[in-house]
Amino acid sequence: MERLYNFSAGPAALPLEVLQQARDELVNWQGCGMSVMEMSHRGKEYMGIQAQAEADLRELMGIPANYKVLFLQGGASSQFAMVPMNLYRGKASADFLNTGEWSKKAIHEALKYGAVNVVASSEDKNFTYAPTQDAWKLDPNAAYVHYTPNETIGGVEIFWTPDLAKLAGEVPLVADMSSTILSRPIDVSKFGLIYAGAQKNIGPAGLTLVIVREDLIGQVVPGTPTMFDYRTHSENGSMYNTPPTYGIYIAGLVFKLLKAKGGLAEMEKTNRLKAGLLYDCIDASGFYHSPVARENRSLMNIPFTLKDAALDEAFLNGAKARNLVQLKGHRLSGGMRASLYNAMPVEGVRALVEFMQEFERAHG
Repeated sequence: MERLYNFSAGPAALPLEVLQQARDELVNWQGCGMSVMEMSHRGKEYMGIQAQAEADLRELMGIPANYKVLFLQGGASSQFAMVPMNLYRGKASADFLNTGEWSKKAIHEALKYGAVNVVASSEDKNFTYAPTQDAWKLDPNAAYVHYTPNETIGGVEIFWTPDLAKLAGEVPLVADMSSTILSRPIDVSKFGLIYAGAQKNIGPAGLTLVIVREDLIGQVVPGTPTMFDYRTHSENGSMYNTPPTYGIYIAGLVFKLLKAKGGLAEMEKTNRLKAGLLYDCIDASGFYHSPVARENRSLMNIPFTLKDAALDEAFLNGAKARNLVQLKGHRLSGGMRASLYNAMPVEGVRALVEFMQEFERAHG
């Protein structure tokens, strides 16, 4: 069977070149007689793989030397707890921007470790936009400011980096970048901590990436388990216990491929092209509708609805017949959702647009 165009929000499609290389190296990695899955994580072969993955990621993202890169497990959801455990640091509360379901989950978890100040929320319009920073009510004494640059479910993306210098002084900025990391360049130095689940733009599910400034490590909430302390992992090179070795290996292949394609600036150009094709199709139609404010339309996750929801099943079946899959919207929002992560080729988006136009002609 030919490969499908997989628009899943995660686990998402991986680059075909990466899958093919992993296939070729599965049983015998570079002549060493073992699969990466079988290697000791402390053997020279695997340690070289992880070191190269980190070096390539640092180059791709321009990560400064005073930041640690941690390869962890537990998904981004585990970071909803680990961030407050490590960053409250004796402060009374932390600031949170509420722009969707993942923001809400992070807020709910942080409340177990301290008070939360919601600086602004878009819940008044069903999370279809992001409040601009002039609407934020920041606390200059907050432990940190947390936001989600891209809400995977709602398809709301914030394209600017919050500027805390004037309003919040030295308060660290924390971002859940699970569904936007590696899609475009960012200035890592403006953040205290970045975290991301791997299963969208990095690699397979099971790996979690944390990029944390060194001065934020080592002041955990009393009673924090050893495995939830960033210092445990930073002092042991992400090898205090066995890391998700195969996931890190695949991530390393992805990093190399992104470098070969010209880096994150080139990925942004391609991602804007892909998203533009789909948004143009939606906007030119009276049959499809995007619920998201134009200035916050995500490049990665594009939710849309049909004029008549009774046609949803026919749309999904027709798309599947064209090898266009995983387009059903999240259970909380309904409708459709097309996720256009780095691994989705432009040809896949063009195929989706062609199908959508034909479906509208047949049912509009």
